[in-house]
Amino acid sequence: MKQLHKQFSDEEIKQYLKWYETRVMTKSEVLTLLGIKDSRFYVLLAQYIDKPKQFSVAYNRLKATRSLPPKVVKQIRRELETERGYVTNPNMSIMFYNYSAIRDVVEEETGYNLSAQTVINYAKRWGFYLERPKRKAHTREVLTDSVGMLLQHDASSHQWSPYAFRPDGKPLKWSLITTLDDHSRKLLYAELFEHESAWAHIQSLESVVLHNGVGVQYYSDNHAIFRYVTNRDANGLSAANYQRVLDTDDIAPQWKQAVEASGMKVTYALSPEAKGKIERPYRWLQDRLVRRSAREHAKNIDDVRRILYHEVDRYNNRAVHSTTGEIPSIRFSNAVNDGRSVFRPLDLTKAKPPVTSTRDIFCLRTERKVNGYGKISFNSLQISVPGNLPDGTPVALHIIPDQTITEVRFLRNNTVLGYQQIPTPRQLQF
Repeated sequence: MKQLHKQFSDEEIKQYLKWYETRVMTKSEVLTLLGIKDSRFYVLLAQYIDKPKQFSVAYNRLKATRSLPPKVVKQIRRELETERGYVTNPNMSIMFYNYSAIRDVVEEETGYNLSAQTVINYAKRWGFYLERPKRKAHTREVLTDSVGMLLQHDASSHQWSPYAFRPDGKPLKWSLITTLDDHSRKLLYAELFEHESAWAHIQSLESVVLHNGVGVQYYSDNHAIFRYVTNRDANGLSAANYQRVLDTDDIAPQWKQAVEASGMKVTYALSPEAKGKIERPYRWLQDRLVRRSAREHAKNIDDVRRILYHEVDRYNNRAVHSTTGEIPSIRFSNAVNDGRSVFRPLDLTKAKPPVTSTRDIFCLRTERKVNGYGKISFNSLQISVPGNLPDGTPVALHIIPDQTITEVRFLRNNTVLGYQQIPTPRQLQF
């Protein structure tokens, strides 16, 4: 409840006390009206009777507020000046001050604990303050009661550091891919890639599954890597497929095939508001990553990755989440310990279809037909297929690309016939 002097004026309280004295109101009525207890009531009544003209409930601080050490104040000023450089830099996607981030840096540099409001107070005093526009209110809620029920997945491409440029002088952008557990809000995966690709998203899926297990479903936006949408993605189809007029979801993109092969489903955000549910955790991480990369003059992807891991650790293990009111990793562990986890170990025999190696789940997929020489054509290469299959026999190819060598696995009726390693084609050098 608010303090008494912030709810009622002196004259209002004096009137209630006077009515009590003249028996117009009972004590219970005054207590209910003012929201106070007996002890506070009798203190106010005594003050009023003693000096009715001077009576006041205005708050007068008897002691000076705690003052910050000079080194802390100096550090706050330094960080605010640095932040102003970010806000005014046209090459950075930062438009407002982040006082919580400044608070964290000051605490790291000085070892002194302070609140974000303290930073805001100094910012206003010194002119380092920009009022954020009011946004339309949205509902922040946890839709699940167990970890692993819903995994939010997304990617974002940015120039994460104002000091990262290509040789031609253009901004150098990298893709950040993350997966977040809805119940705990813990980031289960966060990594930077030089280029966003289906293979990068499959790698993120593999990491989540091998470290945590198989959940229930993934939640993503409608990016072409995640979903085929008719009238948007038809240009990449053959004439035969186009004439069939394929509907949305008639084609399963590579990432979706891998998710479903592991035993999970995919659901999509169908509106900007729903998509915002995925992006809100992104804003926190992106904002921190850009600011720290600028502060540390990061120039290459390894430098920014190091900063990313630091901020993910802060998010998962030290920051109290605004929606849950808990630290994500602790909330995750508590759910597991309480038996509220639907993650299950990856069982290759229950994969769709059953396989004998994780390499046949987390891979790129395509099909080819064997020619009369027992070979298939793949990226202009003629590759022999084990098994002496007849001409025209269809085989499934499971492809696991790497920087220099790519493994091509041959399957027939979900049985691995064998595999070959080939030089990684340029199209697969992600």
